[in-house]
Parts: sequence; structure tokens; C-alpha cells
Amino acid sequence: MHVLPDLENNKKKGKMSAHVPTAPGYLQMLKEGAKYFSGQEEAVFRSIQASKALAQCLRNCYGPLGRNKLVINRLGKTYVTSDAATILRELEIEHPVAKMLLLASEMQELEVGDGTNFVVLLAGALLENAGELLRMGLSVSEVMAGYEKASKKALEILEKLSCSSLNDIRDVHEVTSAVRTAIASKQYGYEDFLSKLIAESCVAVMSKAGSFNTDNVRVCKVTGADILSSTLLGGMVFKREAEGCVTSAKKAKVVLYSCTFELSNTDTKGTMLIKKAVDLMHFCKGEEALMQSRMQDIVQTGVTVIVVGGKIGDLALHYAEKYKLMVVKMTSRYDFLRLGRALGATPLLNFTVPIQEEIGYCDNVYMAELGDAQVVVFKQDKQCQVATIVLRGATEELLGSVEQAIKDGINAYSTLTQDNRLVPGAGATEIELALQIAAYGQACPGLEQYPIIEFSKALESIPRALADNAGAQVSKVIAKLYAAHEAGSKGMGVDIQNEDTDAIDAVEEKILDPLLLKHWGLKLATNAAVTVLSVDQIIIAKKSGGPKPRGENPNWDLEPDLID
Repeated sequence: MHVLPDLENNKKKGKMSAHVPTAPGYLQMLKEGAKYFSGQEEAVFRSIQASKALAQCLRNCYGPLGRNKLVINRLGKTYVTSDAATILRELEIEHPVAKMLLLASEMQELEVGDGTNFVVLLAGALLENAGELLRMGLSVSEVMAGYEKASKKALEILEKLSCSSLNDIRDVHEVTSAVRTAIASKQYGYEDFLSKLIAESCVAVMSKAGSFNTDNVRVCKVTGADILSSTLLGGMVFKREAEGCVTSAKKAKVVLYSCTFELSNTDTKGTMLIKKAVDLMHFCKGEEALMQSRMQDIVQTGVTVIVVGGKIGDLALHYAEKYKLMVVKMTSRYDFLRLGRALGATPLLNFTVPIQEEIGYCDNVYMAELGDAQVVVFKQDKQCQVATIVLRGATEELLGSVEQAIKDGINAYSTLTQDNRLVPGAGATEIELALQIAAYGQACPGLEQYPIIEFSKALESIPRALADNAGAQVSKVIAKLYAAHEAGSKGMGVDIQNEDTDAIDAVEEKILDPLLLKHWGLKLATNAAVTVLSVDQIIIAKKSGGPKPRGENPNWDLEPDLID
């Protein structure tokens, strides 16, 4: 190998030349360890592939017959659920593009409380179809413009597809029919029972002004019995025991203390010299007299139940039992504040005597036993601000899954209080949108018609997922639906019960979805897909230093004694 004389002399003298970055192009400006991807092959198609993988992960969870996922989060907690919001929340997704779809689903959850899987599936289908258009030679800007135009047209068409509306938000029968589809998508077979339970609870806490707060419907999970043994209670239920021996109170006046239930200690400390046994006997006389006087003042206000959010002192509990006061300790600050709102009580920051304006009222407070669990019940006989669904079931995982379905039903009711319009479910709305948008795309001049037509094909992913999870022949079902909608039957959707018919009239069967759910789903899915397509470079900085993370355990599913 030929070496220049000057360089050879420098090596002999122990001198080295200045360091020159060897990384070509953009990477020479970044720290060592950074990553950089550019162009369609490295940036756009990588993003599309990640989005497609996330959508395929959640595809089998969609619909009433969707399969469950067993998710073990970083804390070791186990979830058996088909709810996309729970799955995405517990998975630690690192891919930046997949996080965009995750954020879009979170916004859907924030706006309407349901339809997260709808957003991810539609966005994944839009990006997959966009990849085919890019391979055909269309530019990214043309695809983005076509998608935005198709989304705007879809929202206009959606406004005309409303088939019915919730006329009276206080009618239990109408509300039961309106929220039934949301329950069936998570707990198929229990939708009739749970939807009636949810309707009664939502109507019970609806304010006179017509406003509804989802936090006013609470779920208390108690293992044992079966789901059909679940009940609705006007008031609140807590899985804990009452402190002391007093376990019930009727027509109770309730005071809430967010502080410790004992006399406060002095700021200074002193030393007492005890010379005789009498001095020891009278050591706590002053504290006992002060506590007794304080409890007498509380009793004179008419209080019979004390709810404490902090520590309970033995001396305070002794005098509470002496004056027949029921004491309940609350560990959750959230439940503590919600109980105060339900009873009309003001939480007190200090252990003082309450005034009448700070005292709440409850018709019946008592301790009961459900299964093997002790519960404290605050029950209101008349109109209450908070209702509790006491949910029964065999396992904690089942109760968690049913609780999520109940929350979806409550959110569906909350959505209908904002916009009472309903559209056909079971994929009927998506097929009708696909049919009209495809006709609209064919009439558009220029290259924008291709992404508009692909947008219509992406809408087919929803009924396709329903038919696939039901075990039907997907191509046959989609062809039947298109034929029915072209004939004018706009309510025809996927029949998951009867394999012979494949299609069902969703309007007649009362399979209805809130229009607002579809509206936000279409808008957020399109925005997420357009945002992903607008990325032309992926730049990943070098990760910050720190200890080396622990590696994955390849034998996580084996017992410890079976691992070599």
C-alpha cells in the first residue's frame, strides 16, 4: 500500500491528523448514534408499514365477535380485553408514526369516549391504500389533496344519513335502545341487560338543566355471582368496612374531614415529670376532656356519620362510638370528593365543628356483605347526583372488560346529549359512504379521483372486519351489501348472527350508532393519515445516557424452577 511521505513521517513522530467525519450527508451534522431516513422508500413506506401493522393488531378486536387480547403492562398487571383504548394505553409504543395513530385514537376517546378502534382501522386502511397509489406514480401531495377532498365530501354525506334520533333523553326505553349497540360491541349477549342498567343510571343522574356528567355514574366491582346479578343503586358503594362498631345510620347527617380524625399536636415539645401514680392517671385528662367536648359539639349539630380522608385516632374513635357516630375511612381522594358532591357536603380541612351549610344528608348509610366483600353503602331514596352500578362477575379480568363496556355506553349517552342523531350501524353507514364517495371520485377530473376512490375502498375495512371476525365470507358479504345499497336499502349492514343471510337491516334491528361518533372518527382518521403522509424525513437523535436497560426474559412464560 502506497503511503504519502508526510503522513508516514507524522506517524513515525506520533502525530495524528485531524478527525474528519466519515458519515456522508445529513448524518455528519448529528451526534454519533443518531439515525436518519429520507425519501419515499425509507420514510413514507416505513411509516405506512408501521401503521398497517398497528391496524392489523386491532383488526381482530373490532365488533361484537372481536377477539380479546391478553396484555401484560410494565407493572405486571394483566388485561383481558378487546377495547382498543385500553390496549393502546397499556402498550408502550415507540414508533413515532404509530404514536400519531395512538394520539388520534386518544382524541377520539376524549371527544366521544368510543370509536378508538374505528379511527385506527380507517387510518391504517387509508395509509395502506396510499402506498399503492405512490407505487403507481402519484405524488404525496396529490394523495393528500384527494384524501382531504374525500373526507370533506364524506362529512357532508354523513349529515344526510341520519335515520333516527333520541327524542327524549330522560326516557329509559329510548335510551336503552340508543346505547345498546355500544354495549353489544364489547359484551355481546349481555347488551339487553347492561343497556337497561346504564339507561336507568344515566337518566337518574341527569340534572334538571339537561347537563350530564359521566363521572356521576360510578362502577363498583365485586367478584362473585354473575353479570346478571348486577344492580343499580342511587348513591355510592365502597369496598371497605366501617370503623368501629356502629355500622348503620338512617336519615343521616354526614360530615367529611379531609384531615386526620384526631386532635392536632402542638408545635412545641415539653417534658413532664411524673412523681406519683396519680400524676400518671391524670396524664391524658386534659386531652380526653378536650376530645369529649369536641365530639359533644359535633353531636349537637345532628351529625351521625363521619367520613374521614386521613388517619383516625384511637381516642377520637372511642368517643365516636360512645356517642353512636358511624365512622368511615376513605382512601381515594377522588371518591372522597365525589361523595361530598353526591351528599351535598363540604370537605373540611381541619378537625372543627361543622356548620349546617357544610353538612351533607343521606337517607340510609349501612354496611353490607356482597360475596366475600364488605361494602359501605350511601343510599339515597329520592333524586341523587351520583348513581352506582354494583357489578358482579367471576373474575377481575371479566369485571374490567364489562366495566369498559359500561363506560362506552355511558359515553354514548353523553354524546347523544350533545347531538341526538343516530346513523345505521353494522357497517351500513360505511358502505353507503363508500358507494357515494366512489361515484363522486369517478366524476372528479384529474389525478385526485384516484385517492378519492381509494378513500372509498378504505371505508370498506370496517364492514370487512365485522364480517371477518364473524367468520363469514368477506367478499360475498361486501358484494351483497353493495347490491343492497345500490338498490336503495341504505340501512343494510353485516349480519353476524345468521350465516345464510349475511346482511341485515340495521335500522329495523335497532343497531344504531351516534352520528357524532362517525363524524369525529372520519375527521381524526383522515387527519392522522394525512399527517403521516406529510412526513418526508425521519430523524432520530441519539438517546441520552444512563444505565443499560435490562434485557428481555425469553422464558417469561415458564415457571422459575423450569428455567435452566
